[in-house]
Amino acid sequence: MRVGVRTRTLADDRLAYCKQIGVDDVFVDHRLPRGDIFTDEGSADETTITIDEGVVPSVSELVEARERAAEHGLRFMGIQSLNYNVYGKIMLGKPGQDAQLETITELVRNLGEADVPILGYQWNPRGVVPMRTSESTPVRGGAASSEFDIEALDDPYEPVESLDRAYTEAELWENYERFLEEVLPVAEEAGVTMALHPADPPTVEQLGGIPRLFRDVSAFERAMDAVPSDNHGLKLCLGCFSEMPDTDVEAVVRTFGERDDIVFVHFRDVIGTWPSFKETFLDDEHSNYDERSVMRTLHDVGFQGVVVPDHVPDMVGDTDWGHRGRAQAVGYLNGLNRSLRSD
Repeated sequence: MRVGVRTRTLADDRLAYCKQIGVDDVFVDHRLPRGDIFTDEGSADETTITIDEGVVPSVSELVEARERAAEHGLRFMGIQSLNYNVYGKIMLGKPGQDAQLETITELVRNLGEADVPILGYQWNPRGVVPMRTSESTPVRGGAASSEFDIEALDDPYEPVESLDRAYTEAELWENYERFLEEVLPVAEEAGVTMALHPADPPTVEQLGGIPRLFRDVSAFERAMDAVPSDNHGLKLCLGCFSEMPDTDVEAVVRTFGERDDIVFVHFRDVIGTWPSFKETFLDDEHSNYDERSVMRTLHDVGFQGVVVPDHVPDMVGDTDWGHRGRAQAVGYLNGLNRSLRSD
């Protein structure tokens, strides 16, 4: 098991910094031609990867990115996640879904040819409700973190104005399973593993009039069983599972670890559960789960992949990317991992 990070830029100074803080692997947050979702200084330079409907990085671009990482002693493990622009029409069964499917299958083939092993993805609607209702909630020492509180939203369960019609959970499952039937054989041929992320916030059946499929453990079991494949698994976001009320995070790790369904792990923790929670430091004694116990469970089930800090609180003097917060998280995870290896 190794510790990695997510980054939008593959500039030399970013990669050197990652290696300096004890990282072995990087996942890339791709950017869109018309603007970024995640702020990351340096994200507009030539060392980023751009993906959109009909916009796919070439094999040579991906090989160059992999080689840039290797020059700094890092492995380019994959694309962190696909943006809604690339899968939204497939999810809702809208016109243009075939073009999006072609984009994803071409991306999978190119990743395989470039020897980049993982494509993370999510399956969540955009523009329905914000993922967080605050980005400046104080946690330990006054660090700023993100928070979700359903009470901060007006009519969150009512269909949003942009919704063209009503959507049922059954049809969204049908669309999703059709997507798997089309994409997973391509992934198997290419040697690329797809990794599915939970809905965030999870638990609730729908927000803004659109069903949220991947909201609980049973939904992930269904997703893994729908089209069985060794090239499909979970981007196991511990934060999301810990946001689910009455969910034992260690049991989740054991369930999917024993199925060999964990591709990589988002190591993130929160205080509280749906419908109100806030993200915090991994070593916060008030957080929802015991990180060392969860790390031990990952060891026990034989997980040998990458754990990624994902989101981090905004510390004093930090950057948009969170250099200080990520260094703190990486150091903590490396310490846990090493201590368990020596037990």
